[in-house]
Amino acid sequence: MNDPRPTVGMVGAGQLARMCWQAGIGLDIDLRVLAARANDAAARVTPDPVIGDPDDPNALAAFARCCDVLTLDHELVDTATLLDLEAAGHAVRPGGETLRFAQDKAFQRRHFAAAGLPVPEHAVVTTRGDAEAFARDHGWSVVLKRPRGGYDGRGVWQVDDRDGLGRAWEQAAASAGDVLVEQGVGLVAEVAVLLARRPGGQQVAAPLVETVQRDGMLRELVVPARVPADVHPEAMDLAARVADLVAVVGVCAVELFWDGSGLLVNEIAVRPHNCGHWTIDGAATSQFENHLRAVLVWPLGAMHATHPAVCSVNVVGHDDSSWPQAHLAAALGTSDVHVHLYGKQPRTGRTLGHVTATADTIDAARERAHAAAERLMAPGTTPDPAT
Repeated sequence: MNDPRPTVGMVGAGQLARMCWQAGIGLDIDLRVLAARANDAAARVTPDPVIGDPDDPNALAAFARCCDVLTLDHELVDTATLLDLEAAGHAVRPGGETLRFAQDKAFQRRHFAAAGLPVPEHAVVTTRGDAEAFARDHGWSVVLKRPRGGYDGRGVWQVDDRDGLGRAWEQAAASAGDVLVEQGVGLVAEVAVLLARRPGGQQVAAPLVETVQRDGMLRELVVPARVPADVHPEAMDLAARVADLVAVVGVCAVELFWDGSGLLVNEIAVRPHNCGHWTIDGAATSQFENHLRAVLVWPLGAMHATHPAVCSVNVVGHDDSSWPQAHLAAALGTSDVHVHLYGKQPRTGRTLGHVTATADTIDAARERAHAAAERLMAPGTTPDPAT
């Protein structure tokens, strides 16, 4: 008898694939991963991972032939290869055209601005002189970005004066033929909307999330976002417009700047995103389940919060490269927290997991989440629990 289960192939085997696999168990989805390494986070737990290079079109095509639908754990996949797979009849969600919006910040800015979406003042420049001219016209500070390849604060430089621009330009232009320069934004808060969208446009959104960044990385998120009430529906409307414009299928995260008077679109991701990790324990349907349901063209689940307040804090590696599992019992002693560890080799600055706390108030949720995360990040070594 043929196996009636749908097979979802995920390109990449990081923590997002790992959490998608967990979400798929209850739906009896056969989720397979294309992993670059056998010790990748999802490859360590999913059955029969395929080890291959996502940059190899032949490896990607062979993987696609084994799956009903192809989706992404990360955005570092060649769009031309995905378009070729789509042309050959494979279901790829999100598709290559959608992925380009997430991969190329200059492309994204140009199309968002043309569609009337609010974005920072910006220009694509090829010389330091052009960047200086932009700063003179728009005022300091400015932000330099590599249009392609940056993430978690990499490839982004905030510049406050001409001397700082010279230093940043050397790095920004070193591996890019052009550089995106943007006017600095007077931030009051960074917020994000996470939504799931099916082919044809049906979509559901989670409540507005407030994100706290440090060194360009998300360290904490709070639900509901601590911004005025009228900001919430405005953010939802912007995110829905973005999702329709890029024609995403699956989960889309729309990161926004709030400057105290209005919202600006910062960046988007067209895959499950760390601003939605809280949904595993704090929403009616997790982002991971809804991503799978969307790419399989199944009905989507509601994503409203199931508690008055939710806070997630990332567990980040530190200098002694210790494993957080050494302190797991202590962390679990904190009431009303949920610990998620990714099985990743510790190193300084690497996200190794997250902790989510639910409570009646934001202050209580933040206190519990931080307490548990700090226990997990306490110094002390232990061997890799998988060895």
